[in-house]
Amino acid sequence: MRRILCALFTFLLTLPLLANPTSGGTLGDPASEPAVIAVSKVWPAVVNVNTERIIRRTVQDPYDQLFNQFFGGEMRPPRELRQKLQSLGSGFLVGPTGYIVTNEHVVERAADMKIHVTMSDGKVYEAHYVTGDPSKDIALLKVDPAPGAKPYPYISLTDLSPDLLGETTLAVGNPLGYGLSVSRGIVSALNRSVTVDEVEYQDLIQTDAAINPGNSGGPLIDIGGKLIGLNSVKMSFTPQGVPTQGIGFAIPGNEVRDAVKEFMAQANAPAGLRRAGAASVSAARRLFGLQLQDLTADLSDALGVPNGQGVVVSDVDEGGPAYQVGIRAGMVIVKVGRFDVNSVGEAESLFSKAGNGDEADLTVLVTQRGRSGRLLQSEQVVSLKAK
Repeated sequence: MRRILCALFTFLLTLPLLANPTSGGTLGDPASEPAVIAVSKVWPAVVNVNTERIIRRTVQDPYDQLFNQFFGGEMRPPRELRQKLQSLGSGFLVGPTGYIVTNEHVVERAADMKIHVTMSDGKVYEAHYVTGDPSKDIALLKVDPAPGAKPYPYISLTDLSPDLLGETTLAVGNPLGYGLSVSRGIVSALNRSVTVDEVEYQDLIQTDAAINPGNSGGPLIDIGGKLIGLNSVKMSFTPQGVPTQGIGFAIPGNEVRDAVKEFMAQANAPAGLRRAGAASVSAARRLFGLQLQDLTADLSDALGVPNGQGVVVSDVDEGGPAYQVGIRAGMVIVKVGRFDVNSVGEAESLFSKAGNGDEADLTVLVTQRGRSGRLLQSEQVVSLKAK
């Protein structure tokens, strides 16, 4: 009799588990699983980000170079090739009026190019770049709603996850261009530091949820649907460019919240009250069509420029003010006006003071290799007008 009563008591204890799978049971409705509910909350706010830009590259026919090496003479002028580059990433809406947060590296060269976002319902909209910060790898985009359109669904930046070691994580995004998908893991570590391209990113959240190319800019959420952070594939590779296994990183939600607040305040401020620091993030690109890069030791050696002197032009927007006056990738800007520039930050600070239609004088170094193989440099001063 005692055995029968014990068995009956054990059965009664298991009934709640059988009825409620969230308490650890194996039976029940999958639609009531916390992960399913969490994803359903954020899914409508997650978008795919597709950027497109056209670059021009100057190439010399290798047969011309070989002929010139052995027989001398004049070579035919180099040819210019046009190439369309596309970048796929993710993002998520952070407000009902169409503001979208993503990684800066997803849209870093698309400020004046085409940016399209695909919503979870398949609708595609053109977005424009508001501003961003490469040092944080965070950028803000904007989709303008149609007249009379309903408010966009969005992920709250005010009610964030507590970020506890071991808590369940869900990475939502657009990996490898397959479309929106979900991967699952846990918070593996907090306050990680990662260095990428000589920039150190601090206080990152580490997770073992799969974060693949295309996931950049998507949200990392907890089991309740609250934001943990902003996924970044850029930080999930070894220094040798090899993808890590079971180690991914996200920018903490509180840092995303603070950056978005700053970006939106900057975007909505009157022109005369905008802070130079926030506006200077993309001033070279926005006003002059220039993409700049700090001179590393390797670049300095290759270009024959003293280490730390000037900034190198890594890309030029076709048809932009810089392109029209002959500035091309590989040139080194050593002065803006009468001021020496030794870093991208210094150059951006000077560019940010220009307004539409203002002129800027740039002193640039042009490096070419002569017939003897020696590097030949010439210094030019060019004037370009801000657009």
